[in-house]
Amino acid sequence: MPIKSLKKNKIAVIAGGWSGERDVSLRSGKRVFDSLKKQGFDVVQFDLEEDLISRLKKKKIDVAFLALHGKYGEDGTIQGLLEIAKIPYTGSKVLASALAMDKVAAKRVFESCGIPTAKFIRIDNFRLRDKKSLSDEVVRIKSIFPFPLVLKPVSEGSSLGVSIIKKREDFEKVLKKTIKKHDDCFVEEYIKGREVTVGILGEKIIPILELVPKNEFYDYDAKYSEGGTQFILPAKLSPPLYKKTEEIALAAHKALGCRGVSRVDIIVSNKDHTPYVCEINTIPGMTDKSDLPAQAAYAGISFDELVLRILESAFI
Repeated sequence: MPIKSLKKNKIAVIAGGWSGERDVSLRSGKRVFDSLKKQGFDVVQFDLEEDLISRLKKKKIDVAFLALHGKYGEDGTIQGLLEIAKIPYTGSKVLASALAMDKVAAKRVFESCGIPTAKFIRIDNFRLRDKKSLSDEVVRIKSIFPFPLVLKPVSEGSSLGVSIIKKREDFEKVLKKTIKKHDDCFVEEYIKGREVTVGILGEKIIPILELVPKNEFYDYDAKYSEGGTQFILPAKLSPPLYKKTEEIALAAHKALGCRGVSRVDIIVSNKDHTPYVCEINTIPGMTDKSDLPAQAAYAGISFDELVLRILESAFI
């Protein structure tokens, strides 16, 4: 859509919310807001609150630019509200958003489509109501997975709550702590390899970013602290492996039905050189330390242009 036509719309940048990624979302939203304002758009910033739709209607908003992360913002909830209110919005629709946020549901889709993803098993919380049930579940998991293994919340972003557990004797304690804080979680096979992320705009791939965190893995601290991670652009993969990683990322994006923009996180195994899809981010971070803007910049796409391309996805 021509920029002149886009500028006819009154835009709401929606950020903040109630998830553990609230601070990151506010930073993403402020940066997007500033970009749109600088480019001459009629734009207002909103936090996610219970009366959001009535506030949007009162301000006569034409389109919503979503800069939300995590629960209620990236899981299909706000997308559903905006559908009911008949307000176009950026990024993926309700189903794709919900599937991507539920990592277990997403991995089941990947498996059904032949897309490589690490072996996993969901923890059955209903079996953990007493000490014996918890012990039985621990024994069950230990019989299936070798150590080290990975424990993850089912629906969190920014690597919140992710643990790599190396010792069998530590598993029960970490499991209890994770369930208490994040409720649903799952165990995943540990794959030693290179962490890469693939940005997708429309159905075009921008340069693959390789992440070399100072911490053990690309956790919340490594993502958002100064100097926490070295970015390698483009990722140092052999040409055939680079192409294979692009193909798998795009297949994952399409399998969930993502729209407009996504970022596909992948581990390229040191053992068999297979790119294993970890998850898809349907609303990638837009801060000055976020992956997608760095990938876009390397491809010659300014931050302002990136914002415009994502805005256009609201009208697809």
